[in-house]
Amino acid sequence: MKKIILVGGAVMLLLAAGFQIAWSNDEEGDYEGKGSLFKKTPDVAPVQNKTYVDECASCHMAYPPGLLPARSWQTLMDGLSNHFGDNAELDPATTAELSRYLVQNSADSSNYRRSKKIMRSLDNKAKPLRISGLPYIQNKHDEIPQHFIKANKQVGSLSNCIACHQGAEQGSFSERDIQIPGYGRWDD
Repeated sequence: MKKIILVGGAVMLLLAAGFQIAWSNDEEGDYEGKGSLFKKTPDVAPVQNKTYVDECASCHMAYPPGLLPARSWQTLMDGLSNHFGDNAELDPATTAELSRYLVQNSADSSNYRRSKKIMRSLDNKAKPLRISGLPYIQNKHDEIPQHFIKANKQVGSLSNCIACHQGAEQGSFSERDIQIPGYGRWDD
């Protein structure tokens, strides 16, 4: 009888710990609490536009639209002739399609927690053009030593999200999944 009680108690403790992790995750709620205890979910909407991936990810990560407000995406799309020093102009139909997609899925149109936090970090009229310049993103990275990022040839800058965030392309930026090249798992 003692064995059954001990085993039952151990199972209850494990379940309780699992539920606590799943429900009280302070890092953006990136693990779902219903169904599977540890089913990973994105914390910004993942990219779901093939044209965007084909056109933009040929040069850099296809950043999830929920990382910038609509006004920023519109400014970026209006300035493709000088896109961070490069000419990234597209034909008018493709530009219009991508602009619609980015604006409709922007941080200010999103119900994802991280997108909402990004919007709360911004002044109402701010039009940041670099995700790495967002106050929220800078704050999330302020404890990471610069030599892990800038001096790290495999990372280089905060704009290279996929270097450390293993789930970035799927919209997951969880601290649990950070692997800094040459240094390993990040745990603050």
